[in-house]
Amino acid sequence: MAGNAADLGAWVGRRQVMTEVISPVQARQMAATLNDAARLERPEAAALPAGWHWLYFNPLEVQSRLGEDGHPARGDFLPPVALPRRMWAGSRLAWQRAFTVGTAVRKTSEILKVTQKSGRSGEMVFVTLAHDYADEGGPLLREEHDIVYRGWPSAEEKAGLAALGARARAGEHAFERRAQQPEAASADAVTLFRYSAASFNGHRIHYDADYCRDVEGYPGLVVHGPLIATLLLGHVEQRVAPGRFIRSFEFRAVRPTFHLTGFHLHAEAEAEADADADASSEQLALWSTNNVGEVGIDGRVTLSNATDHANPTGR
Repeated sequence: MAGNAADLGAWVGRRQVMTEVISPVQARQMAATLNDAARLERPEAAALPAGWHWLYFNPLEVQSRLGEDGHPARGDFLPPVALPRRMWAGSRLAWQRAFTVGTAVRKTSEILKVTQKSGRSGEMVFVTLAHDYADEGGPLLREEHDIVYRGWPSAEEKAGLAALGARARAGEHAFERRAQQPEAASADAVTLFRYSAASFNGHRIHYDADYCRDVEGYPGLVVHGPLIATLLLGHVEQRVAPGRFIRSFEFRAVRPTFHLTGFHLHAEAEAEADADADASSEQLALWSTNNVGEVGIDGRVTLSNATDHANPTGR
């Protein structure tokens, strides 16, 4: 069982505050991982690209307090959910300004809700966190982050994952949804290890092939959800709308993507604009497709003019 609903609900409202300098070290590590030679040489020369804040504020826990999966033990800030598997289910982000390398940033986190559900895929617990980032100039980013905890995979789920792996290795691919000009991307074992290192992410599904296969039933190493989300944001900043400021981004994880073969990044203007959107903004559908062409991450980004912001995220 995941735990008593009332007990887990008691964690709602718990807060945590951290302050960290946006160090050039992680920025250079990420730049090296993504072949960004200019930023590797001068990480402070431009604002931090959208999504790179996920390299920072990650918990530093002593080795003896890590779980089998490599994550810190629960029950400190996050509720003590008993279900073994933890996954990034999605996020909603709204930027005021971009992060600047070298500045001190305060991150205030709060548990907004804890929800238990049961369905065909078994018992699940969703934990929603709010993260507010600010520097001496004021707010930078408001983020809501959904975590889902699940039980061990069923025989049916393992069979489905094995079939997906076999299709990928055989070269099977058909786009479920396709933008006019998708960008090909890849993330091999070395890329995943380097991103895990830069973000101090110990989750074994990203670098331990034996654990992936034997414990969690995956056919290959799992590409980090926030890494794919960061690549999607970079696709917008560098190719789709260079020079535009990313005002907001929301996404949900639909299916996993593995290191077995490449995947794709997609963006296109939404058919119908949001009635509440500002006239100076533009909304794009933004999604990834996994190793066989199925939607992996599904989202939406809102752009505004870079000139509206003193510190745009564009490179």
